[in-house]
Amino acid sequence: MISAATVVTRVTDSEQEEEMRIGVVGLGYWGSKHARVLSTVHEVDELVVHDANADRIEAVATAFPSVRRASSLDSLLEAVDGLVVATQPSSHSAIARAALERGVHVLVEKPLALDSLDARHLVTLAAATRTTLMVGHTFAYNPAVRALRDLIGRGELGDVLHMDSERLNLGLYQSDCDVLWDLAPHDISIVNSITGTSPSSVRCWGRGHIDRAVTDNAYLMLDYEESGTQAVVHVSWLSPHRVRRLTVVGSQRMAVFDDLANDERLRVFDKGVTPVDVPHTHDQPMTYRYGDIHVPYIPFQEPLLLEDQHFVECIRTGNAPLTGGGAGLDVVRTLEAASVSLEKGVEVRLDQIDLAEPSRRDHPALVLR
Repeated sequence: MISAATVVTRVTDSEQEEEMRIGVVGLGYWGSKHARVLSTVHEVDELVVHDANADRIEAVATAFPSVRRASSLDSLLEAVDGLVVATQPSSHSAIARAALERGVHVLVEKPLALDSLDARHLVTLAAATRTTLMVGHTFAYNPAVRALRDLIGRGELGDVLHMDSERLNLGLYQSDCDVLWDLAPHDISIVNSITGTSPSSVRCWGRGHIDRAVTDNAYLMLDYEESGTQAVVHVSWLSPHRVRRLTVVGSQRMAVFDDLANDERLRVFDKGVTPVDVPHTHDQPMTYRYGDIHVPYIPFQEPLLLEDQHFVECIRTGNAPLTGGGAGLDVVRTLEAASVSLEKGVEVRLDQIDLAEPSRRDHPALVLR
């Protein structure tokens, strides 16, 4: 339950004070990037940063002299209207909760939390405090992904039959989550965005090769009953190649989003397979269509910049974020189901995760070390 005595409500409409003060807590890989981007956003009047590591604070302050340093999380929360949480995943929920209870708007790097019960509490708390809760599903703001989503929405690929996503690299091993919770949030959020819903069930298989207690290579099979779509996601910390690719197979055309292809991030293939109904035979021959490859022109815009600008806009206007708390909760529920499937070796429905929430801490959602 949320105690009314501990909740501070901040106004998000035209009565909000004009000055916009944004904080960043956690100045590692993603936090330092947020600090760089936010220091260039015109609507941000003051940027305040904090990290438990003094060297990280010094590095960011040296690179961006206009930023202000906060000596503690408490002093940071007192100084800002909005907060970007870019700490280790195991601390996301607690820091976001502390900020929301003070009426501070929050953008949490993925994943929103490490279990669905904590994520659901954050969504409820944000609604009670009338604050913005947004999740850093950066690929939802990638212009090529948005172009792909629009392409599918217009029916140019036909019915989406299957999606195949690969997110592979060598490392980096995390101290408080496995490869599922580190990499798969990106792919799940992209597929959820394309289908407009969350999966109904998940199957997962994988293992830890370097440390048996920590899964470093995994496959997920996501079934979307509502749309009739199936997606397979492969994530790995053990690949010699860096891969960021999504293939969408439609009944009319196919498309490939490759985030590492600088000039051709999205390619549309006029290719397909059509069964030919031959009466009085057990054979079912196929006809294959080979057509042109179309590469739409998509002007480059940094997704993180678009994401941070959107966060600031939502604070100013009170509009719901594109990747709000509900979207973050859907991804966490999916990851929780995947972790249970991996441990039990069975298909897991997401509604089973919801029903099992009161005892969810007994589920092997991930290894915390």
